Amino acid sequence: MDPDPSLLELSALVSRPDGRIDLARAALAIARWEYPRLDADAYLERLDGLAAAVDGVRRSPDALGRLHRLREYLFVEQGFAGNRDDYYDPRNSFLNDVLDRRQGIPITLSLVLMEVGKRLGLAIEGIGLPGHFIAGARLDDSQILLDPFNGARLVTPEECEELVGSVVGRPVTLRPEHYAPVSGRQLLTRMLANLKGAYWRRQEWDRVVGAIDRLLVLDPKAAGEWRDRGVAWSNLGEVRRGLGDWERYLTEFPDAEDHETVKGHLRRARQKLAQLN
Repeated sequence: MDPDPSLLELSALVSRPDGRIDLARAALAIARWEYPRLDADAYLERLDGLAAAVDGVRRSPDALGRLHRLREYLFVEQGFAGNRDDYYDPRNSFLNDVLDRRQGIPITLSLVLMEVGKRLGLAIEGIGLPGHFIAGARLDDSQILLDPFNGARLVTPEECEELVGSVVGRPVTLRPEHYAPVSGRQLLTRMLANLKGAYWRRQEWDRVVGAIDRLLVLDPKAAGEWRDRGVAWSNLGEVRRGLGDWERYLTEFPDAEDHETVKGHLRRARQKLAQLN
C-alpha cells in the first residue's frame, strides 16, 4: 500500500522541535487527508490577508488595543463563530473548512485567533481546559483569557470554571496549571482527538483509522490509540490488522487497566481467524 502523502507531510512537519512547528501548515496537512488537492499556501495567504485587513493594528504600540481590534474584526465583522448546530461535524476540525465557513469548534477557532494574532505581533496561546479549549493573550506580565467559541469574549477564571462545569456536568475548581499554554503537539493531538471522536460517533471506521494514524505520528506511545485502532480495524472486518494492534498494545503497555478486556478482543479475533482458515 502506497504511503499517504498527507501523513508523510504531517510527520515531517512535526519532526521539528515543538516551538518550530508551523501549526497552521500542520493543521492544513491534517486537512489534506480529507482534501487531497488542498492548496495549503492559499489558506496561509488567507490568514495573512485577515491579518492585513485588521486596519493597520500592526503599527499600533498598544497591544491591548490591537487585541480588541482583532477580536472585533474576526468575530464581529468577519463572523467567525462556534458551530452550535452541528458541533460534531468533522468539518469543524479542518482549518480550511473553518476559514471557508467561518465556523468551528473551540480549538480550531482558537487556532485561527492564534495564527492571525501571530501575524500581528500578538502572543496568543492555546489553553486546553478540561472539555473546553480557550486562548490566552500574553500582554506584559498578564494573561487575558478569551473564549473564541463564544465570540472571543474575555473570560475570568470564575467564568472558565462555569464553562467547564457546564461541559462535565458538575462544579469544578481549576488550578493554575489548567491555564498553562499547550504545546504545538498537544494542540494538534487535541484537534485530531476531536476528529477521531466525530468519526467514531458516525461509525466511519476507515476515517477513525486515519485519525489514529495521525495521532500515532504525534505520539507513537499513546497506548489507547493502538487499542482503539484495533477496534476500528475489527469493525472494518480487517481482523488481522486489529489483532496486530491489540497484540502490540498488550505487549508494550502491560500495566494498562483494561488488559483483560483487550485480551478478550484478541481471543475472539484469533477464533475468527481460525474459522476463516
